[in-house]
Formats: sequence, structure tokens, C-alpha cells
Amino acid sequence: MVPWTLRREYNLSPPISGEAPKSHSLERKQQEPIVLTKWRHSTYVLDISDKTTWFYLFANKKLPFKNRWFSVNHPPRGFGLPVYREPSEKCGVLNVTKITEHGKKVRKNWASTWTVLQGSSLLFAKGQGSGTSWFGGNQSKPEFTVDLRGGSVEWASKEKSSKKHVIELKTRVGTELLIQSEIDSVINDWFRALSETINTHAWESDEAIEEDMPESPGSEKHDKEKDPRDSKKNRVVKNSSMESSEQKKTRVKLKKFLTRRPTLQAVRDKGYIKDQVFGCSLTALCQREGTSVPNFVKMCIEHVENTGLNVDGLYRVSGNLAVIQKLRFAVNHDEKVNLDDSKWEDIHVTTGALKMLFRELPEPLFTYASFNDFVEAIKNSDYKQRVQSIKDLIKQLPKPNQETMKVLFKHLKRVIDHGEVNRMTTQSVAIVFGPTLLRPEIETGNMAVHMVYQNQIVELILLEYENIFGR
Repeated sequence: MVPWTLRREYNLSPPISGEAPKSHSLERKQQEPIVLTKWRHSTYVLDISDKTTWFYLFANKKLPFKNRWFSVNHPPRGFGLPVYREPSEKCGVLNVTKITEHGKKVRKNWASTWTVLQGSSLLFAKGQGSGTSWFGGNQSKPEFTVDLRGGSVEWASKEKSSKKHVIELKTRVGTELLIQSEIDSVINDWFRALSETINTHAWESDEAIEEDMPESPGSEKHDKEKDPRDSKKNRVVKNSSMESSEQKKTRVKLKKFLTRRPTLQAVRDKGYIKDQVFGCSLTALCQREGTSVPNFVKMCIEHVENTGLNVDGLYRVSGNLAVIQKLRFAVNHDEKVNLDDSKWEDIHVTTGALKMLFRELPEPLFTYASFNDFVEAIKNSDYKQRVQSIKDLIKQLPKPNQETMKVLFKHLKRVIDHGEVNRMTTQSVAIVFGPTLLRPEIETGNMAVHMVYQNQIVELILLEYENIFGR
């Protein structure tokens, strides 16, 4: 390799009286070139503002100064050791405080700090110094640095701070900061700059998360035990390592999704998710709606009594399951449902949805705890005692169950009253609603026997409705 010599001349003559002393740092407006002289060849001039030049010099561990060479470890007096830093993208004085650090809440401590946005990093320091760049001259070093990759920025709510013009900055490692300025235009510029920076470096966020994840402790030991001479084995290991890297990326993305996913309660508080009607307990549903009988039950009963009492096979004939599921979805998502709409014109869709509501109750209308008592009551050979026992057991049920049962059986009585047209007798209604309204908590081998008792209980209540619930 052909040796190179470097020549750099500095004018260190004392300044003329009255003139400000000149800086010997690399931040001078007019900087002298470095002349590289190659033996027996022409000279080549390098720009000293180019960081590649200084990387070359430091690689050779030599510093040119006044036609002499000096070691990097022992620079001459008066020589400003160059440090290359990229210019800051934005800087200024802001009020900053941490509210969360690594996922743990910390006490607010507002402080006026010199803030610098540089690349994907946000740096904070107490003092500004005299220069325009971050590390030049006598500026203070940053107190802490925030990596913006994978972060988010938004305007802070009043719950977070009572101050005006406050930005809330969240990082991927669980640190949250509040940034504030009294000047509206200044904080708007910072919000725009931070948003653009986060969006610009969004593609780097996954790599940044991968850097934060520790490597498997046994992977390095496993690599050392491999036989490099076995090419076939190496190919298999290489393929498996590629698969593991893909799995690692998948884990990282899944971890990122899970950490950013809000809790179910938070989503409910914002109103995105509401408690459903189908599958909700009867007591909770009535309490939420402020009624003793669910609104959807009353809606279905009213619609059937107005339009469908004369339909053949009412409650016995099944409706279109796909349409019933659409109605179920609309009710669960709090949509305005009008059963007179043409898409619900089939009365069997309404009756099917009503039966589905009772079938999907977490606990049936006749509660699990009272099932065996009702079965024992229906076995009583004395008819009057049988009716009285059923009446007493119904009074022991929760209030929403009693009121809903009263409204439902009154409606089913009206269906039976039109039996000559719809061909629905007391026994056929009992067969339809027996397994829907009461069932054991744990199914046993006596399913057929239980079904007989279920039908008999419903049939008895329909026959003795006025005696049990009153006129």
C-alpha cells in the first residue's frame, strides 16, 4: 500500500488587539482544507467537514498539526479534537415531566429543559450553552434521551395535566412524558415535528423491539457444538434458524399488539363495546334496562300478538336460522330494531329469536337451584298440593324471573286460545317450551325422564295460570 502524508497548517498567531479570539474547533465558517500528498503524485485536497476524512485520520491514529504528526491519544495544546455530530432537526426550551417510567407511574416534576430532536431521538438537557448544535462548545450533556421508534404522540387530556398546550409522548418501553409550552405556535410546531418523526421511523420500530428482546441463553452454546464440516447439517440448521427468526418476528409483532391492545373495561368505558342481550343473565339485563321484563321479550310478544296469533304452527315451526342470527346480531349491537320491517316479516323469525333468548340464558328461567324442587313438586300425587307447591316455588324465584315468567305464560295462554286456527294446544306449547325454560345444571342419564317432567311443569302452569299468578 502506498503511504500517504497529510499536511495541515493552522495559523496560531496571537489575535490583534480588539479582535475576538478565533475558535480552533471544527465549527468555523471558513475551514482550511487537509492536503493529502501522495509520493510522486499530485496532491489531493479533502474537506475537513467531511466525517470520512476524520474517520481516515483516526484509523491511522495520527493528527496533522503545523506540519507535524501527533498521536490521537496525545493531541497538541490548542488543537480542538474533532467530534462529528449530525445537525439537530429541531431544538428549543420546553417544559417537560415524566409521568410513567418503564410502565411504573412517577411523580410529576416539571422542569424547563433544552430539548433537541435529532434523528429518531429526543434529547433533554438543563442548559442550552452558546453554540447552535447539541455537542459543540461548552454545552451541557443530555440528562436523558428518548427513542421515538415505535412511540406515539397525542394531545394530553385534562386528566393528565391542567396546563394548556400539553403533548403526551409514549415510548415503546413504557415511558410517558408530558411536554408543554406556553406559546401556542411553538408547541404546535413540536407536535407536528414529533408526529412526522414517529411516522418516518415507523418501519424501524419492529427492529427496535427486536433489539430490546433478550436472546435465548442456550443458543450461543448450541452454535458452538455444531459441526461446521457437515454441510448438510449446516443447511438444515440454517433453514431452522431462518424459521426461528420468522417466529421471533411473529412473537415481536404479537407482543407489540398485546401491549398496545386496550383492556376490555377500557373499551367498554369508551362505549365501543356494550353488554349484549343474548347470553346475558336475566337479572343483569333487567337491571341494565331498568325494567322487570327484558325489552326484547316484550317487543317479540307484542309483535306476535298483533300479527301472528293465527299463523299455523306458531312457536312449533322453526324460522330461517340465518335471519334469526341477523336479528340477534342487531339486538346485541344496540341497533334500532323494528319487527314490522320487511326483513323480519316472517313471524317464525320473531318466535325463533324469542326462544333463542331464553335458550341462551346463562341460567334458565327456572333456576338451576330450584330444578329438583320443581321435579319433586310435579311428582306429588295430590293435584291441589302439586299446584300449591309449584306456586310456592315460583314465588321463591328472583323478581325478574317471576315477572318475565308471568308475562311469557300469559302470552302463551293467548296463543293456546287461538288453537283452533294455529293448531297449538297446551300440550304442544309445553313440549316446545319445557326444555327451553327449565333444565338441570348437569345433564345425567335421566334426560328422557327429565324431559317428561319439564313438559308437565310447563303444562301445569299454563292450566293453572290464574291460580298461580292471579287474575
